Amino acid sequence: MSYLLGVVLFALAILISVSLHEAGHLLTAKMFGMKVTKYFVGFGPTLWSFKRGETEYGVKGIPLGGFCKIVGMTPQDDDVEPGDESRVMWRYPVWKRTIVMAAGSITHFALALVTIWILAVSAGLPNPDFPTTDAQARQEPAVIQLSECVVPENAVRACTPADAASPAAQAQLRNGDRITSVNGTPINSYGDLLTTLRGLKPGETAQIAYVRDGQPGTTSTVLAQTQRPPLDDPKGAAAPVAALGVGLVPSTPTRVTYGPVGAFGATADFTGQLAVGTAQALQRLPQKVPALWTALTGGERDVDTPISVVGASRLGGEAVENNAWLVFFMLFVSLNFFIGVFNLLPLLPVDGGHIAIAWFERARSWVYGRIGRADPGRVDYLKLMPFTYVVILIGGAFTLLTIAADVVNPITLFSR
Repeated sequence: MSYLLGVVLFALAILISVSLHEAGHLLTAKMFGMKVTKYFVGFGPTLWSFKRGETEYGVKGIPLGGFCKIVGMTPQDDDVEPGDESRVMWRYPVWKRTIVMAAGSITHFALALVTIWILAVSAGLPNPDFPTTDAQARQEPAVIQLSECVVPENAVRACTPADAASPAAQAQLRNGDRITSVNGTPINSYGDLLTTLRGLKPGETAQIAYVRDGQPGTTSTVLAQTQRPPLDDPKGAAAPVAALGVGLVPSTPTRVTYGPVGAFGATADFTGQLAVGTAQALQRLPQKVPALWTALTGGERDVDTPISVVGASRLGGEAVENNAWLVFFMLFVSLNFFIGVFNLLPLLPVDGGHIAIAWFERARSWVYGRIGRADPGRVDYLKLMPFTYVVILIGGAFTLLTIAADVVNPITLFSR
């Protein structure tokens, strides 16, 4: 029940975000005096609407987005009523049109920033000093967290009755113990522990010295077997290695909370990291198509593949089911930021395409004026329709592929 509640809540949060996106266009267009005839949440048949002034507001039957109808977005629009010629959007200065078209993405960014700030002063943001790479983790002291079992293959999954019990647990080690030596070899870091264990064989008995609550102790256990790639080549072929059944407890906290003022700086830093990550994700999109197809046809789902609204809602459901509300809101932040950036791409039919054309017209008019030639006027959108259709076709196919993968082989963050 909590899973379904989470799915519905996240889907509702997305719908609200998209509705606010369109509200951003609506409010800025009205602020500049442009004529807005419709603002609807959803698509399809109208369920309910009312008219206030010259604008009809309402809700449609398919809750998959929304739209805002601004009269005369292009010179080719033919829905301009007599007397409204001066209020069509394309006649307004380019800076005003830019604000109106960018207002949707700005709304997404604002939602993300406000949510990040609230998290910074409440639940906390990811600690920038927390080890995020294997090299950083290996420099940490060998303070351990016991695993429930040893998974024999090189995979992350839930334990089954067939998996070997954790040798560390069998040796009566506890979470928070710091290992100081294995078979007489000093252990000064988690990297030393991994290196030393790789030098032993599965089934071999290991003599372990540790410190618990400041008091030294010793124990022994028989090492289990698992599959791992070489330490110096994480992408190399996995081979049988000895396993103690422990993970690392980092010496730094995973999250940091801030005061109301300090949260602004933390929000800016986190947003910068988010921007870099979003740009990198957009660059990798074409490379992820084969991985999505592999997931759809029965292969393992790469956790780095894109997700659709369906996949994001399912992850939101998992987060609520596991009481991981920070994950829920981080998903909300990431999705809003991604949508905001994506809508600014200079491609039709997204907002960024209209902005790019407006500034192209402005630059072309300036150049023609400088060389003494007549202003060529506005871009003919009808000539750009074939290119627009190609973008829609590619985007639609990619969306369908992503949704299908999220239904057939979804990414999961928690064992269910």
